[in-house]
Amino acid sequence: MKSWACAILICMTSVVAAHGSVTRKPFGKLPDGTPVELYTIKNGTLEVQITTFGARVVSILTPDRNGKVANIALGYDNLESYLADKTFFGSIVGRYGNRIAFGKFSIDGHTYQIPTNDGANALHGGPVGFSQLPWTGHEIPDGVEMTLISKDGDMGFPGTLTVHVKYTVAHNALRIDYTATTDKTTIVNVTNHTYFDLSGEGSGSILNEQMTINADGFTPIDSGLIPTGAIAPVEGTPFDFRKPTVIGARIGVDNEQLKLGGGYDHNWVLNGVNGQMKLAAKAYDPASGRVLTVTTTQPGVQFYSGNFLAAAIPGHEGHAYPKRSGFCLETQHFPDSPNHKNFPSTLLKPGETMHSTTIFAFSTEK
Repeated sequence: MKSWACAILICMTSVVAAHGSVTRKPFGKLPDGTPVELYTIKNGTLEVQITTFGARVVSILTPDRNGKVANIALGYDNLESYLADKTFFGSIVGRYGNRIAFGKFSIDGHTYQIPTNDGANALHGGPVGFSQLPWTGHEIPDGVEMTLISKDGDMGFPGTLTVHVKYTVAHNALRIDYTATTDKTTIVNVTNHTYFDLSGEGSGSILNEQMTINADGFTPIDSGLIPTGAIAPVEGTPFDFRKPTVIGARIGVDNEQLKLGGGYDHNWVLNGVNGQMKLAAKAYDPASGRVLTVTTTQPGVQFYSGNFLAAAIPGHEGHAYPKRSGFCLETQHFPDSPNHKNFPSTLLKPGETMHSTTIFAFSTEK
């Protein structure tokens, strides 16, 4: 437990550092003529690019154990590819990240219907979620703040929701601060959907990288990848990542939950208190020595092993992104929470402010 505590302390203090630089340039135009911008944030050895289309992380450049810099975030070099993308590379997803069963939920006895876009279910806010919209960006110290106003009725959700996402880079860490307010009671669950390959994007499979997740339980799913409502212990299952485990070590074992998800595509119930900063996960790549440590105030994390990647569109520098060439660690409230009273609530009421923080810290080990 001392190592977990040290990791949290490092991440929480890592955002205090000398000021870096923030630059901005055009990144094309949307079909309706809306200009899209690309921000580059540099601080120390870490460089992160963010675009206003979907408030997406476009690239993360960080050194390996020998000082060789590589981009460890899957993505594209141009806006046209992002417009055609179906994988949510680097984006902020919402208004409700992850899945809602049949796209339906109720508030105060009124049922709302979100257009379905994942079989019978709604995924990441519906067909035109936050990942598909232009955000407004402006420079802040050490980063950029992205703002989006989602009007009442957008994708069927009630209330005009104002969302701010601050990306800041300092001392080898990318910090993401989320806030949201509404004028009518609604639900909100926003997260970042970056795909990581710690060996460098386009280098191949992530199955040899190691994962640790600070969770004693996870939420099992049904055939539609919707939580059953249970919280199951990870003990004795392929979902026990409390100790560093190679991602591919158990991904192919005979397990019903792995079969339903096509691999790992599940929510882990993090140890610790909802709303307080805690360690979520730690990933390590033995080949490069790169380490990613994730801390968050959120109650869960979706570990996704890139099961549906299919290399449909060439990525950065023409690289192919086939199945399991990247993994996601989406800090979040649980999938389908509005339909499970035993899950932490995602309700947001007028006069309240939703706030959460996630920090992605980068380091190396020999």
